[in-house]
Amino acid sequence: MSGQVINTGVAIIGAGHAGGAAAAALRQAGYAGPVLLAGEEPHPPYQRPPLSKAWLKGEIDHSGLALKHDDWYGANAVDLRLGVRALAIDPAAKTVTLDDGATVVWEKLVIATGARPRLLPGMENRPANLITLRNRADADALKAALAPGRRLVIIGAGYVGLEVAASATGASAQVTVLEREPRVLARVASPEMSAFFSRLHRGHGVDLRTGARIAGFDTEGGRITAVRLEGGETLPCDAVLAGVGAVPNAEIAEAAGLACDNGVIVDGAARTSHPDIFAIGDVTHRPLPLYGRTARLESVPSALEQAKQAACAIAGKPQPPAETPWFWSDQYDVKLQIAGLPFDADRRVARGDPDSGRFAVFHLAGGRLMAVEAANAPQEFMAAKMMIQNRRTVDPALLADPGVSMKEIMARQTAAA
Repeated sequence: MSGQVINTGVAIIGAGHAGGAAAAALRQAGYAGPVLLAGEEPHPPYQRPPLSKAWLKGEIDHSGLALKHDDWYGANAVDLRLGVRALAIDPAAKTVTLDDGATVVWEKLVIATGARPRLLPGMENRPANLITLRNRADADALKAALAPGRRLVIIGAGYVGLEVAASATGASAQVTVLEREPRVLARVASPEMSAFFSRLHRGHGVDLRTGARIAGFDTEGGRITAVRLEGGETLPCDAVLAGVGAVPNAEIAEAAGLACDNGVIVDGAARTSHPDIFAIGDVTHRPLPLYGRTARLESVPSALEQAKQAACAIAGKPQPPAETPWFWSDQYDVKLQIAGLPFDADRRVARGDPDSGRFAVFHLAGGRLMAVEAANAPQEFMAAKMMIQNRRTVDPALLADPGVSMKEIMARQTAAA
């Protein structure tokens, strides 16, 4: 395709969950112009969350993972180009150069390049059995490494690390989780929730180590054979999963002169510093209107919200209302649902008994509900999500009393000043 010039109305670079959602949102918003969707992977857009859970455990196949049926793209006049990477954006000429030699001329551009796993120091030349989990190929490599008795060391006790630990334990692998912080989920969960998930994993046989510092790796034949800890302990292993965060793939935007700061800076319509270029998903640094600040969110709901924002802006439709950020994680028989972000929180209120496997932790700032963490507590999650959206203040004593229903608490809430 060297030298080919492709003209389109909207070009979307990145055909992951965010990019695929953007193509669908454009059609739902009534945009009738040509859409080109280009991505590096050989697969049409698919869901990412099941990679560490249902896909890893073999509970769903390609059709269950796919964002849309394969024939949806042709039926909706979306020019889907797989196995190609965007090399450069020229905002002045309104072009994108692809690595197959083609040049895409666009009227509007959507950057949905996502993020990549953060590498472990000294592991830039990745051993064959050092695995990260960001795409389907990663998940397939991890699935192949799991078998009864196989020894898996997971570095990082965030959502991905703990979800994989649960799935690997279900496959009868021997799992060790190493976390350098003093508790699991340290950046994203309350101490109460961290303690609950630590007990949960240890109760399922996971060797969970917090405050663990890695001194190095033993390798042989291009593979890691053991992880060495500070203090001298050596942990033999068959595979290592690194789950130590992600880096936004913003280099192509930076090179094009777009404003960036820990991701591509966008406004409430997902528009970048260029009026005809939008960015969505994990690559963005976005506004959080409910909290009066900006941040980079790595979540499917955030990507879907931004896909709708960009589609409405491009199609000339009114912007949808801002949504409450939310997240979820499935581990064993526990569904953790989080709504909101605990910015400026000065008080935590627990509701229910963690030993029962069903409880919630609410985060308040000056009486206003900012966030909730709900373990197997869907009513608390849904009610709190609505109260956060409505900027409500809540009586902490009511939240702490399981005898008062969430419906009654919602009826007694008051609007925050």
